[in-house]
Amino acid sequence: MRQSSLIARRVAAASVSLVVAAGAAACGPEDNDAKGSSGGDSTPHKGGTLSILNSNPQVDFDPARLYTSGGGKVPSLVFRTLTTRNRENGAAGAKVVPDLATDTGRPNKDATVWTYTLKEGLKYEDGTPITSADIKYGIERSFAAELSGGAPYLRDWLVGGAGYQGPYKDKGGLDSIETPDARTIVFHLNKPEGEFPLLATQTQFAPVPKAKDTGTKYEQHPISSGPYKVVKNENDGERLTLERNTYWSASTDAERKAYPDKIDVRSGLDSSVINQRLSASQGADAAAVTTDTNLGPAELAKVTGDKDLAARVGTGHFGYTNYIAFNPNVKPFDDIRVRQAISYAIDRSSVVNAAGGSSLAEAATTFLPNQKSFGYTPYDLFPAGRAGDPAKAKELLAQAGHKNGLTVTLTHSNSKDFETSPEIATAVQDALKKAGITVKLQGLEENDYSDKIHNAKTEPGFFLAHWGADWPSGGPFLAPIFDGRQIVKDGANFNTGFLNDKSVNDEIDAINKLTDLDEAAKRWGALDKKIGEQALTVPLFHPVYKRLYGKDIRNIVISDWDGVLDPSQVAVK
Repeated sequence: MRQSSLIARRVAAASVSLVVAAGAAACGPEDNDAKGSSGGDSTPHKGGTLSILNSNPQVDFDPARLYTSGGGKVPSLVFRTLTTRNRENGAAGAKVVPDLATDTGRPNKDATVWTYTLKEGLKYEDGTPITSADIKYGIERSFAAELSGGAPYLRDWLVGGAGYQGPYKDKGGLDSIETPDARTIVFHLNKPEGEFPLLATQTQFAPVPKAKDTGTKYEQHPISSGPYKVVKNENDGERLTLERNTYWSASTDAERKAYPDKIDVRSGLDSSVINQRLSASQGADAAAVTTDTNLGPAELAKVTGDKDLAARVGTGHFGYTNYIAFNPNVKPFDDIRVRQAISYAIDRSSVVNAAGGSSLAEAATTFLPNQKSFGYTPYDLFPAGRAGDPAKAKELLAQAGHKNGLTVTLTHSNSKDFETSPEIATAVQDALKKAGITVKLQGLEENDYSDKIHNAKTEPGFFLAHWGADWPSGGPFLAPIFDGRQIVKDGANFNTGFLNDKSVNDEIDAINKLTDLDEAAKRWGALDKKIGEQALTVPLFHPVYKRLYGKDIRNIVISDWDGVLDPSQVAVK
């Protein structure tokens, strides 16, 4: 979970830094209907070519290597999995639904064994049938060192997964994945995992026919199980050309609409150029979208003043939180009263403004994102109002022996990401000054910053951080940061507060046993509040996506799963 969450954080941060604060997962388009705008016939039709203009190349286009909390949903046009995201706007889109399987999985009593049955009539792009053995093989090859990069949960969860090295070195395969017949697959887990259906949305669960596996070259022409197949992959994902998989059947796939005949993915573009092209919407760009580039504050101001452009902005929120982290092993942050004082002193209105304003950032007082699927339970344990409460902060500082104030150092990144960058650090510095806290700023280049804050030996006492979830649940959000068993002394550590509370660890285990995800969400919300009482973080804001799309685009769907416009739903005029 640590490694996977690290990649999720980096993917989210990369998207964010392209233009403005990022995050993503939450509501449908604002100020426009769900089918697109710009007049004319808004009914989605089949046909035409959809262009996708992105900053980040779709590298490693292999289901074993992809980390699907990023990827802008392009991989799901080619790779189907046992389960998938519900392709609907808003909160309904945070639900997991069947894809290749007939249901979201059937657990045994303690959720350590999960069984799936494949739908009938599933075929690859060459017309051959998709079998349970193909899914087993697809998962096994994701363990191969030469195909690393995907989410590592299965290595932790599957019996025998920790020592397995993939099918190229271990021909015996994983005994913990059984395929008693061509349509049945059974998973045996080390411990109860009620969220296994959410994990089964990851591309590692895409089928791969063993006879067609070409190892590291597979990404050039992966065998499609989805509505589109790869006909060209140039410069490692810089340009992808997708055309229809004629053997895909909508009767087996209720989620993907597959309106366009062709999809042209062009990446490695400058973010400002992408927004200029979408704004002008000339030629092929009229039928274009982006799945990784946001509008910045200045661009958003221009768009907002243009009625036609404003009608072509989709809004989304990701399960993502920007926050201040404390290391309680470093003085004076070993005193909870100092941490509480800073929590009271924070001026969230100035922080939101530094992140681009209320259209691009939402103030946060909870660590969990403000979405039902995460178990969001509103609380504000250290109410500072919009502008902070310096008087209460000074009172607590005096109790802690700092009646004349104190001086601290805040570590941040120099990246212009509007999240952990100088703008946010300066807003924090100004707010704490009112409470008698002098903040010295330590700005580091991104790699140095990341290395420093995720190393238990070098972690500073006071720094800016952010976290994004691998799927919409409290589990991959709270556990990596607050489960004491995930503290890493030699390696990438994300439990920044070094919390190792048995009651917290036990509750994480108890929630993981639940297969009722709604009940689990309530428990995650309660646990969030309990952890919050220890003041190990100061939640600051949840970022918002604002993304343009071309004037001929129809059927805009942006879900609460990741807030990215879903190309599987888009139609062109």
